[in-house]
Amino acid sequence: MNKLIVAFGTALAMLSIDPASAQVKTPAPPPVAGARPVTIERITVHSPAIEGNLEGESPDRAVLVVLPPGYRSDPKRRYPVVYALHGYSIGVEQWIGEIHVPQTIEGAFAKGTREMIVVLPDSKTAHNGSFYSSSVTVGDFETFVARDLVGYIDGHYRTIADRRSRGLAGHSMGGYGTARIGMKHADVFGALYMMSPCCLSTRALGTPDAATEKAIRALRSPADSATLSWGLRAQLATAAAWSPNPKAPPLYLDLPVKDGVAQPDVMARWAANAPLAMLDQYVGNMRRYAAIGIDVGDRDGLKDDAGRLHAALDAYGIANSFEVYPGDHTSGVAGRVQDKMMPFFSRALAFGK
Repeated sequence: MNKLIVAFGTALAMLSIDPASAQVKTPAPPPVAGARPVTIERITVHSPAIEGNLEGESPDRAVLVVLPPGYRSDPKRRYPVVYALHGYSIGVEQWIGEIHVPQTIEGAFAKGTREMIVVLPDSKTAHNGSFYSSSVTVGDFETFVARDLVGYIDGHYRTIADRRSRGLAGHSMGGYGTARIGMKHADVFGALYMMSPCCLSTRALGTPDAATEKAIRALRSPADSATLSWGLRAQLATAAAWSPNPKAPPLYLDLPVKDGVAQPDVMARWAANAPLAMLDQYVGNMRRYAAIGIDVGDRDGLKDDAGRLHAALDAYGIANSFEVYPGDHTSGVAGRVQDKMMPFFSRALAFGK
């Protein structure tokens, strides 16, 4: 059977993690002496933007809210908020395990980061990830983050309800979400931090043979994708997010291959969702950010595209920081949250009086 070559820019392309396991074990930074405890609240946020999606994803999303040590003791104080987006194939509970919350957030505060609220939404789907995109098939997770979630948090917690006091961050698929949402919603957020962002460009890769295509097309519901490999579910997640088709039950998506033939129109739709291709349209928005940060491990397959995004921002004169640190896709992520991401927002966000 011949292998087909198509443009494919999902997490499957570059993620250097073990696809056999959704949960990745990561080292925690050393505990910081004298760190005061934060409070974690587990809530559910209803998203009108996700209602009615064809894939059957619940519009009621699990969300973790991390309140800083002083939140309860100073009831008149208001705080900036950082929204932190998880990667592909995990949910929010696995996400806080990978970045060792609450330890890393408590450690950041103990080392001098100014107190802020951190919000972590769950965007896992039937195919293991929403890609924080807008799709009739999977639901409008982009608007969930930028409008529904922000509105709920501002309405229920003591936030500083101003774009200059909101940060957006994420790792891997969450880094992609940060780039995508950040480009389109500069009216909502004031600073961005992308950690090992995936899916910044499309690339030519080998795709499954005809037998695998047949297996995918034999699925009778989105939930049936649980029987497929990690990589094939990533393709379905990408298609659900970037090439939805309301006339194609039961999965309601278009694949980049049909009957053994590559589909250029589907490839073009996927390419249109790549931030490196999107950037030219949103230069004005990106100039509005007080700070933009990008980091990636030196052994991460996503390093080159992260560097390209940095170079593209530089070419437009858009201030941004870019750091390549020793590590692979996940090995340094917890320490980066504590010692880089949190201090970044401590400097970049507006804290009020």
